[in-house]
Amino acid sequence: MSRRIGLISAVVLAIVMVGLIVVLATSKPSTSKLASSPLLGKVAPSLSGTSVTTGDRVDLVDHAGSWVVVNFFATWCVPCQAEHDDLIAFSNAHAATGDASVLSVVFDDTSSKVKAFFRKNGGDWAVVNDTDGRIATDFGVTGVPESYLIDPNGIVRAKIVGGVVADKLEALLAQAKAQ
Repeated sequence: MSRRIGLISAVVLAIVMVGLIVVLATSKPSTSKLASSPLLGKVAPSLSGTSVTTGDRVDLVDHAGSWVVVNFFATWCVPCQAEHDDLIAFSNAHAATGDASVLSVVFDDTSSKVKAFFRKNGGDWAVVNDTDGRIATDFGVTGVPESYLIDPNGIVRAKIVGGVVADKLEALLAQAKAQ
């Protein structure tokens, strides 16, 4: 009798586990969720360094006068990989007018992997390596991907947790411009 109960329990547990795996495997990843931040409405923290991809000196203040999406990412991060095409689409959509751009910050990754990632997947914006974690700490980053929308005056207007989606990012930018 106890052997039969053990077998039934094992079968029920297996069915529940398979169901859970199916749900997790087929559900959409979280994307573009706005989050609160003590930085909202304040001047963005300092962000400067040498671009991993171009070797040029990069400073957020050089982007004054245009909107900037500051994107924290890592090549090993699956949602970061998934959002990359959306960041390319956003960057390309604003390249001609110059009203908005992308600036990425490497989170816990190596320069060689980042160079290889951009060589393979595209994207021509500056990518700053945050080797000591200071930039991420200053922005209050808790994990990747996270992005911040910075206005032309250097004020943080939004914090996005999870991968960005181009059309949602465009809608957020339009909404921020209207305020």
